[in-house]
Amino acid sequence: MARISSDPLVISRVIGDVVDHFSTTVIMSVTYNSNKQELHNGYEYFPSAVTCKPRVEVHGGDLRSFFTLVMTDPDAPGPSDPYLRENLHWMVTDIPGTTDSSFGKEVVSYEKPMPNIGIHRFVFLLFKQQKRQSVNPQVSRDCFSTRKFAEENGLGLPVAAVFFNCQRETAARRR
Repeated sequence: MARISSDPLVISRVIGDVVDHFSTTVIMSVTYNSNKQELHNGYEYFPSAVTCKPRVEVHGGDLRSFFTLVMTDPDAPGPSDPYLRENLHWMVTDIPGTTDSSFGKEVVSYEKPMPNIGIHRFVFLLFKQQKRQSVNPQVSRDCFSTRKFAEENGLGLPVAAVFFNCQRETAARRR
C-alpha cells in the first residue's frame, strides 16, 4: 500500500518542482511586517501584503555557520504554463546562524510578488554554506534553477523551506 505524504511541501509540489526531498535541520521563520504573523506553508497573501521584504530568521547552527536564502516563484509566468520556471525574487548569502537575513549579504534585491495569472507559489529555501563567501550569485532572475544553483555552489539540499500562495488582487479586494 502506497504511503500518502501529509507534508505541505510535497502536496504543493515544491518538493518535485523546485527541490528534491530533504529533511529540515534548521528552523527558519519568515515574517512580513504587514501582518506581523509568521508565515506557514500554504498561507495565501495578496501582493499588497508582501510588497516589502520580510524578516527571515535562522534558528539553528551557530555564528560560525553561514546560510544562503533563496526566494523563488516556480509558477512564472503562470501555473498552467510555467515556462520561465523559476523566477528568482530574492537572494541573501552569508547569513550567520542564529541571526536574520539583515546580517547577510543581499546579492539579488527583493522583488515583490506580482502574479498576473493564477495562483503562484513563492518559496523561501535556506541552504547551509560550506564556508563564508563561498556562494557565487545567480545573475538572471528568469529561468532560475534552485537545483542547479545549489549544485554549482556545493550547497546540497536545503535545510529549511516555507512557501506561500499569492494571486493577483482585484481593485475591489484592495479597498
